[in-house]
Amino acid sequence: MPAAPPVLLVSDHVDGSVHVLTVPGGSVVGRLTGRHLSEHAGFLALPGGRVACVDDRRGELLVLDPFAEKLVEHAVPVAVPAEHLACDPSGRRLAVTTGLGENSEPWSDLLTVLDLATGDTARVRTRVGEPGVTVLGGDDPLVVLRHREPGELAVHRFADLLAAAPGCPRVAPHAVLPLPDDGHGDAQAPGTGHVFAATGEGVHRARREGDVLAAEAVIPWESPARGWYLRLDTRRQALWSTLRGGDPDPLRWPEWTNQAWHHDLETGRTLHTELGPGLVFRLALARRHTAFTRIHPDGDELVLLGADGTVRRLPLPAMNGAPRRGGTPWEGVQRRAVAASPGSDWIAVTRGGHGEVHLVNAETGHEAARLRLGTPLHHGGHMTLRCRNDGADGDPVGR
Repeated sequence: MPAAPPVLLVSDHVDGSVHVLTVPGGSVVGRLTGRHLSEHAGFLALPGGRVACVDDRRGELLVLDPFAEKLVEHAVPVAVPAEHLACDPSGRRLAVTTGLGENSEPWSDLLTVLDLATGDTARVRTRVGEPGVTVLGGDDPLVVLRHREPGELAVHRFADLLAAAPGCPRVAPHAVLPLPDDGHGDAQAPGTGHVFAATGEGVHRARREGDVLAAEAVIPWESPARGWYLRLDTRRQALWSTLRGGDPDPLRWPEWTNQAWHHDLETGRTLHTELGPGLVFRLALARRHTAFTRIHPDGDELVLLGADGTVRRLPLPAMNGAPRRGGTPWEGVQRRAVAASPGSDWIAVTRGGHGEVHLVNAETGHEAARLRLGTPLHHGGHMTLRCRNDGADGDPVGR
């Protein structure tokens, strides 16, 4: 029996739609309407090619199986607006934090935990402030919340949270580890029980010891810039980020500097690659390449970093409504999403506002197809690309 082709899940969180398409053919094999997924919480890879995400309008966590006849496997009520989403390494126990949503400041302190195997779920109150989350595995899983102002890693026993009384009671962590106040970006390495948090100082790391965390040496950025996004590379056990430097004023975004930051967790070696000025944020991991999109008034591009150190730059067609000089790159503008699978050589990039997805072969650097959806893909939308057994679930944090 031939292997199932890769699938691309494309969400227009403003329009309220999700499309599932084959890659590279572009056949629509699944579709949801009236589903406004949280772009910030993103997609969480689960075993078997499944993904989890949060519908911010209905207040539901969805488990989607794009390789099954029935797309929606689970729909579980959770607190929203969803800020961050994570699971334990088995993919069974999940946690959803709340924070900002369409508000000027964080206002919700609700945390939802759920067990997909038993159907049990609970909501508790923690701290307001856009907390990040990781769920460390083992016989007694731990939920680790990354808080800001004051910064700390707060440790909770998953079983205690799941057994909380009704009525969203306030809970206190049973252990804490101090952090700087500017933490943003979370990752964990399931094989070693390490958790990581990006701060201005560098990447703070801690190791699970029983039901607490033990701090280890900070991994420096080795650059005057810092990362706001952190991702585990399941292919080679490394951490990736994009280091943003320059004047932090959003109106100066065309002058922001950007470096790809790669830290090998086994050797301790750190590599930097210049990406160019403008807006670069999330990244995607294909079989032998790491993909970044760079938005700039002088032209956008897809940047592919090969495992052998090669750098390939591919121009992308301009977007109507793209960020402009004199404005910010966030409010009322179009952007791009990028997606890849560690089991495939395909890279997908959206063209926000145009309803287009570019499919690029990372090995050749050529655009093989341009998929057009019946939705504008406002703000660039959000995507994930999965093969059935691609190992992406080795990174148990939503992206």
